[in-house]
Amino acid sequence: MSQKKSFTLKELASLTGSKLIGNADHVVSSVADLESATSSDASFLAKAQHSQAVRYEKVMLTSNAGVIFISPDVDPAPGKNFLIANNPSEAFQKTLEALFGHYLTEITGFEGIHASAVIHPTAKIGARVAIGPFAVIEKHVVIQDDTSIGAHSYIGYETQIGAHTVIYPHVTIRERCVVGNYVILQPGVVIGACGFGYLTDAKGKHTKLNQVGNVVLEDHVEIGANTTIDRSRFHSTIIGAGTKIDNLVQIGHGVRIGKDNIIISNSAIAGSTTIGDRVVIAGQCAIAGHLKIADNVMLAGMSGVSKSIEEPGKYGGSPAMPLEKHNRNSVYLRNIEKYVKKIEELEKRLT
Repeated sequence: MSQKKSFTLKELASLTGSKLIGNADHVVSSVADLESATSSDASFLAKAQHSQAVRYEKVMLTSNAGVIFISPDVDPAPGKNFLIANNPSEAFQKTLEALFGHYLTEITGFEGIHASAVIHPTAKIGARVAIGPFAVIEKHVVIQDDTSIGAHSYIGYETQIGAHTVIYPHVTIRERCVVGNYVILQPGVVIGACGFGYLTDAKGKHTKLNQVGNVVLEDHVEIGANTTIDRSRFHSTIIGAGTKIDNLVQIGHGVRIGKDNIIISNSAIAGSTTIGDRVVIAGQCAIAGHLKIADNVMLAGMSGVSKSIEEPGKYGGSPAMPLEKHNRNSVYLRNIEKYVKKIEELEKRLT
C-alpha cells in the first residue's frame, strides 16, 4: 500500500469528529490491526458489545499503535493515544480514506487510456477516465467522468456507465446495460449474461429463449468478485441504489432488488423475484423464482425460500419460516432420538 499522506492526532481528531486523549502532535502515516500496528499506524477497537471485544481489549493493552480509535464505553489504557468516537470503525475508515484516498480508486498504474485498449470510434469517453491495458469498449458506449476501467474488461455496445465508477480487471458488461454513479465492480463480475431460459419440446429437446432486456445497476451499488447478474428476457434486471452484493452470488433474469440490501456470498435468486429495501440475505441462501420479499427482511444463512415473505422480520430454515420457530424446531430435531425412545417406551407400556 503506497503511502500518500500523514496526519497529526490533532488533525485526525478534527477530521473524524473524535475526542483525543494523548499526544496531539504525534504523527501517523498508515493503518494496521492492533496486533501488528507500529507507532506510525492508526488502529481501532470494536465496540464493547462485539462478541470478541474482551480478547481485543487485551490486545489493545499491548498494542504499539500510534493511536487507537475506541468507543466511549471502552476504558482507555494509560500511556497510549486514543481517539474516542461513537463509531470507531467509521472513524477509522475516514482515516484510511484520508491517508490512501487516491490509492483506493487507482486500479491501473498507467495514466489515462492505455495504448492497447480497443475503443470504438463512436464511444463517448468523459474527462479523467482511466482505461487499462487490453480493455475493449464497444460502439456507442458512454462512460462518464472520473470512471476507471481495469485491464481486460469488456464493455458491450450501447452500455452506459456513470461517473466515479470503478470497474476492476476482467469484468464483462454486455450490451445495453446501465451502470450508475459510484458503482464498484470487483474482478470477474459478469453483468448482462443471458438468463437461463429454454423451451422444452415433447422429446425433451431444449431451445434457447432469447434475452433482449438488460441489467440496471443504480448508484452506489457494489458487486463482489465473480458474481453474475443475468439480463432480463424483455425488460430490466434491476439492482437498487446502495445495495451491496458479495462474491459468487447468482442473480437471475428479471429480478428486481430494492435499495440498501446486503446479499452474502454463494446465495442465488431465481428469475422474476422482487426483493424490497433493506433486506439482508446471509450466505448460501436460495430464493425461488416469481416470489416477493418484503422490506426489512433478514434471512439466516442457508435458508431456502419457496414462498413469498410478506412481513418484515427474521427468517431461517428450508423452507424458510420465522427464525424463532426455525430455532425451536432445530432444538426439537437435535433431541429427536430421545423423543423416539420415549415414544417407543410408551408404546410398550400401552401394549
